[in-house]
Amino acid sequence: MKINQRKQLIKYLLGDYIAANIIWILVNVFRYDYIASVTGFHDLNTYLFSGKVIAGQIIIPFFWLMLYYFSGYYNTPMRKSRLFELNKTLISVEIGVLIVFFVIVVNDLPRDYHVYYQLLGILFIGQFALTYSIRATITQILTKKIHYRKIGFNALLIGAGERALKLAQELDSQPQSLGYLIKGFIDTGKEPCVIQEKPVWKWEDIETIIHDQDIEEIIVAQNSTDEKELFELLNGLYCFNLPIKAMAGENSVLSRSIKMSSIYASPMIEITRDNMSEGEKNIKKVLDPIIAAVALLLLSPVFAWLAWKIKKGSAGKVFYKQERLGYRGKPFTIIKFRTMEMNAEKGKPLLSYERDKRITEFGKTMRKYRLDELPQFWNVLKGEMSLVGPRPERKFFVDQIVSKAPYYYQVFSVKPGITSWGMVKYGYANTVDKMIERLQYDLIYLENRSLGIDMKILIYTIKTILTGKGM
Repeated sequence: MKINQRKQLIKYLLGDYIAANIIWILVNVFRYDYIASVTGFHDLNTYLFSGKVIAGQIIIPFFWLMLYYFSGYYNTPMRKSRLFELNKTLISVEIGVLIVFFVIVVNDLPRDYHVYYQLLGILFIGQFALTYSIRATITQILTKKIHYRKIGFNALLIGAGERALKLAQELDSQPQSLGYLIKGFIDTGKEPCVIQEKPVWKWEDIETIIHDQDIEEIIVAQNSTDEKELFELLNGLYCFNLPIKAMAGENSVLSRSIKMSSIYASPMIEITRDNMSEGEKNIKKVLDPIIAAVALLLLSPVFAWLAWKIKKGSAGKVFYKQERLGYRGKPFTIIKFRTMEMNAEKGKPLLSYERDKRITEFGKTMRKYRLDELPQFWNVLKGEMSLVGPRPERKFFVDQIVSKAPYYYQVFSVKPGITSWGMVKYGYANTVDKMIERLQYDLIYLENRSLGIDMKILIYTIKTILTGKGM
């Protein structure tokens, strides 16, 4: 039976909400005995049903849910480890208790300052103990159901050779299930098919199979050491927006750059894993559109002036639109201020260079200060790009890059950015070979993604803009 991830998430949300409500009621009972009774309230019921307390009873639980969201706890409602649960709950409660205590509790006027210590203790111990107990219970129930094979994740194995067969047999023979419900295999035609007992489908039908079989996870088990062939295969899977794993081995070309997570059978490489923490992902997800909207609003006078200068300097449109490949290899239309003459690119796509005659006089200035990139805040607002991420390229050049550097496909694991570590450290590239050189910086970024790194890149980008070192 397939796991209902939405239902599981609701259980955690409801559990956290109930825990926060119960603890805040207990805190208010304690506040009445030591604080509220001397501020005009003559009985507990009157105090608990006062406007201020009722408002707190509504707001505080939602504060906790928001805090837990930004901690990243709700990002992965499945396969939570006990250590992860304990650590995430402890840190979140520590932060939340301090916020609640200093924003709300310290405003009370106790008869004795020792009451503050007691309130802090009740808040922390109660919030942690009840929240963790409910979470651990929900997780334990789910884990048992998975281990006893009552529920699991619909998985599709890519490959139909000896390696795929061995993995399927190992997963099925485990005393405690790991949660994989193998629905069948995809024969890529690259190796002899040895599967007999389970369905085998052709590569051409994979999209239909994923939809019909309600696939939740893809496992690449094709026996291949050809780097180009393997990355081309992975590129064909990104578009389905599903977790992708691959079997690891001493000859795996992926093991060099992607962290591994072990399972009891064969170790798996998590291809679509994002090294940024779950909490930071949520913060980035919220901040990107907010900053983009503010930037578009504040820079609107600059946009108007740039538009006027562009129209004055050369005939044609103000904005330049171009198709690029973004998250999971999905095409999107990037928008920039036009820096070249109209119809500057005829025939096959061409890269620009510093003394390119197609660039207008004002276009040179915009490129120098990266002003032509400003409209991409609209792409960020639409959710197609991020403020910081690998630079998106056109498919024409992507195809040339991957012919020499197949690992380029790894950049599709995150959203592309207005600015990137490659743009900061390397700048514009006017040949495919230089694009590959710049790619190394983007791969380093992917391995070390964090809000701190993003902030550093933004600071360097601002410095580049102010000093006019964009070209």
